[in-house]
Amino acid sequence: MSRPATTPSKRPHRGAELELEVDSLAQGGRGVARRDGYVVFVNGGLPGDLVRARISKPKRSYAEASVVELLRPSPERLADVCVHAGEPCPGAPWQGLAYERQLAEKQAGVEDALRRLGGLEGFELRPIVTAAETWRYRNKLEYSFGRSPGGEPWLGFHRRGSWREVVDVDDCHLASEANNHARNDVRDWAALHGLESYDPNVHQGVLRNLVVREGRRTGELQTRLVTSEAEIPRPPVDLHTIVAGPGGGTDGPTGLLGAEYLTEEIGGLGYRVSPNAFLQTNTEMAERLYAIVAETADLQGTERVFDLYCGIGTIALSLARLAGEVWGVEAVADAIIDAEANATRNEIANVHFRKADARLGLRPLIEEAGRADVVVIDPPRAGLSAKVVRRVIECGAKRIVYVSCNPTTLAPNAAQLGEAGYALISAQPVDMFPQTPHVECVALLERS
Repeated sequence: MSRPATTPSKRPHRGAELELEVDSLAQGGRGVARRDGYVVFVNGGLPGDLVRARISKPKRSYAEASVVELLRPSPERLADVCVHAGEPCPGAPWQGLAYERQLAEKQAGVEDALRRLGGLEGFELRPIVTAAETWRYRNKLEYSFGRSPGGEPWLGFHRRGSWREVVDVDDCHLASEANNHARNDVRDWAALHGLESYDPNVHQGVLRNLVVREGRRTGELQTRLVTSEAEIPRPPVDLHTIVAGPGGGTDGPTGLLGAEYLTEEIGGLGYRVSPNAFLQTNTEMAERLYAIVAETADLQGTERVFDLYCGIGTIALSLARLAGEVWGVEAVADAIIDAEANATRNEIANVHFRKADARLGLRPLIEEAGRADVVVIDPPRAGLSAKVVRRVIECGAKRIVYVSCNPTTLAPNAAQLGEAGYALISAQPVDMFPQTPHVECVALLERS
């Protein structure tokens, strides 16, 4: 039986539980509920849901909360497909929304960010590109080890709203069957040898994380086990990373037990991918995304292109066939090594890669190569700092193609570029991540 809801006077205290009806979705995908004019952003709530939610961050004019109990699901809510230990998969928070509604919300979110946050007008917002697959599309997942009540190792995801508790997973519908089998094999190996999962509360135990990456086109799997310092039997993985001390994450000395890197094919080109290198997690839609980037860049065969945050060279190499020359800039050393190897692998000679931070590396690049005709930018979720925006402007490009995974940072960056004379011409949303609120967007800015 649920406890009585707490009625706030003005601002509820942390830990208070409120009965709320969710009426819409906010940027980032959280549900929005209102109580006497007070706004509550509800993790796990979808429009039409009546929920009991626990307040985690009360503020003067709004609060953040998480669903404790779904009292009455929305009439439009779909039954969850991906469930672990009775809980919806934390990687699929929108699985209760019909896919058409997901697309509409993402399209609206991009428009809202550009118009409201960026103050931008006069651009073409193109219809969102739908995903090739709505389930089993991820080529990489990171799992955490936990403990069952009996002490056996669990291997799955952190419980929603908790960095301490882990929910065991048998079949995640975001992952392929091969990915699921690889995870379960490692868990069975851990149980067979009686290995203990790491407990962050007391800083004891061995097993920490498992990363499984898949070459969707090549059929290859790469598995990386992350443990504390300890003597353990040889694990059934390709890589073994040892993390010292109480910190989390997957960084540490890595021993090679199998393949050194993964290979993948995208857009007719072959790539090697090192364990720490970035690769879009939806291979099929990455291919579509890069095609859109090429269409948006509208290269005629003679242009000099700068590709910032180039990673392992996926965009740079896909554009090289259409450009005069391409220069890729990336701060991660392993990614640059991969990018250069990928250029050689694909026999592409008009691409040059430089290990450099975009903030510091663009001026030397301009001195070496000259100003760019087209700049392609694919930054992290935080977008571009004001200084990087200034460096991009110094490139003097006629056209900027901005690939964004976060419309709320694309919007202010586009506005900053607008102040320097670059008009936002078009924005093309792309659904790379079904069942989640995340959306990719390819924006075209042209110098007036």
